[in-house]
Amino acid sequence: QVQLVESGGGSVHSGGSLRLSCAASGYTYSNYCMNWFRQAPGKEREGVAHIESDGSTMYRDSVKGRFTISQNNAKNTLYLQMNSLKPEDTASYYCSADPTCILVPTMIGPEVVKFGYWGQGTQVTVSS
Repeated sequence: QVQLVESGGGSVHSGGSLRLSCAASGYTYSNYCMNWFRQAPGKEREGVAHIESDGSTMYRDSVKGRFTISQNNAKNTLYLQMNSLKPEDTASYYCSADPTCILVPTMIGPEVVKFGYWGQGTQVTVSS
């Protein structure tokens, strides 16, 4: 079955950097669109970044220029390089594998989890 395992989260100061990874297994990786979403306590899950099989990317406006999504198809691994981190980036970060490519970074709300497959998340905490 599809498995997604996130790693790389941690605690950093404002302005710091982290690189998240998502190891995927159980399906043909290159056939799916991949996404990073995040959810802060008391807030809805929101899209962060999206990448398609051809490498095209999309980002939520608030992370453009700071975050970079990438993937290594040979390793079935998705990445999120996060630079210039801000306290408002604090959240649990989830990767998602979506065969229909419906999920995009502008999406927000509890219904997003109805699409595709999801990992368990990794915590990112940014202190000021």
